[in-house]
Amino acid sequence: MGSLDFLKPILHLLPEIKVPQYQPGIHERLMWTLVALLAFFVMYNIPAVGVNPARFASIDFLQVVTASRMGSLLTTGIGPIVLASIFLQLFAGAKIIKVDMSNPEEKATFQGAQKLLAIILCFVEAAIYILASSANNNAAQFLIEPPFFGSFVAMQALVILQIALGSLILLYLDEIVSKYGIGSGISLFIAAGVSLSVVGGTISLLTGQNGVVSALLSGGAEAIPNAIVVMLPLFFTALVFLVVVYAEGIKVEIPLAFERARGLGSRFPIKFLYVSNIPVILASALLLNMSFMAPALEGKHMCIGGSYLDAAGKCSSGFDLVPVIGFSSGGRMYDGLLYFITPIYHPSNSNFGAYMSYLATSKTPIFGIPEYVHVMTYILFMVVLCVLFGQFWVETANMSAKDVAEQLDNSGLQVPGFRRDPRIIERILERYIPTITILGSAFVGLLASMADMTGALGTGTGILLTVGILHKFYEDLEARHAFDSIPLMGRLFGN
Repeated sequence: MGSLDFLKPILHLLPEIKVPQYQPGIHERLMWTLVALLAFFVMYNIPAVGVNPARFASIDFLQVVTASRMGSLLTTGIGPIVLASIFLQLFAGAKIIKVDMSNPEEKATFQGAQKLLAIILCFVEAAIYILASSANNNAAQFLIEPPFFGSFVAMQALVILQIALGSLILLYLDEIVSKYGIGSGISLFIAAGVSLSVVGGTISLLTGQNGVVSALLSGGAEAIPNAIVVMLPLFFTALVFLVVVYAEGIKVEIPLAFERARGLGSRFPIKFLYVSNIPVILASALLLNMSFMAPALEGKHMCIGGSYLDAAGKCSSGFDLVPVIGFSSGGRMYDGLLYFITPIYHPSNSNFGAYMSYLATSKTPIFGIPEYVHVMTYILFMVVLCVLFGQFWVETANMSAKDVAEQLDNSGLQVPGFRRDPRIIERILERYIPTITILGSAFVGLLASMADMTGALGTGTGILLTVGILHKFYEDLEARHAFDSIPLMGRLFGN
């Protein structure tokens, strides 16, 4: 009996998408995938009723990687769904929750618990976001005035409900794609959000105020060099894409043989990106939750050794801890400790040359620390965090050398030339898995943070995720013989 069985009475009440009674064809699967994608685009571009239109236009790093858009019906995007999956996977891996995935009934209960937690988080995250954005009586910054029903509280409740339902619809669209479409709906939405960011950024580079067209029309000897500088973010985007594609193909293959079938064998591949993009996803989820502190800290004080604020709004005595934690304005950190581990933003109205000059010469307004220190601390923070998350994920997701050795032994596999013993396989895997975990996790953290610094379109993290998603989508299509059934698709993918 699993430790989640007490949830069964509740799980039976949750709506679900039934498993198809027949095997959908490739054309039908593509149709459902496109329907889900269309629904995502519609909600992505519809502002929630009651939201200030000025806040609807803002798109930043965290929104790109969570398929969300501030002020739209997808303000929290897939954040609640991903966090619910991560939490329960970690609890199961750490044996806090006892579940036997080989038991279909327990596996179904575990998946139902994930859905229940995701539904709860849809409302919790929407409430946290709206209430944090409305902190310090600044509700008008996010909500329109005058409020509906004559009350900001009622307006907040209405907006929270809309945002929660937006993420809830994504949850069931993910089920539809998983059962009737191709691949994973969550992955599809991430790739769609990143692609929108890349397309929008490219258009802005070409036609924006400081874009390529403007640089060329300015004339003079510097017109072409200026246009090339403007296009550098697009170049870095393509470079990161190619680097990730190359890294996806790096692997070590360990030969294996079946004990009972002489002459038959296979290879166990240990990819350089052994933990894939999981470390970056976890690091992004942490940054997403930390970003909620920005509006909550704005205008606040935490007096250490002082009991009240004086007439100037400062601590009467002692020390104010909030400025050290972080200064914020408009929902974004601009100084303090938290600022130095937040993502590096490339202003959309600044060309690449001006942006690099800003990083090299500017200083924070309060403590006067050079901006390049922010660059270095953020990159170091991302690398260290990704390594820690990568090692933690390997130990909790049954991907360690010991766990993999047991899985291979249970499948009747052994290393040729050695007797069948999981300890022998474990010793061989120990030569590769721990080292590759550290190197691969550090690589994705370094690449994502460096790409963010260069202003790569779609952010470095987004490109990392999208390349992995597209690679998996390609494998799914190939497994379903889609390229044979639809010749046009085969030519599109170069087959």
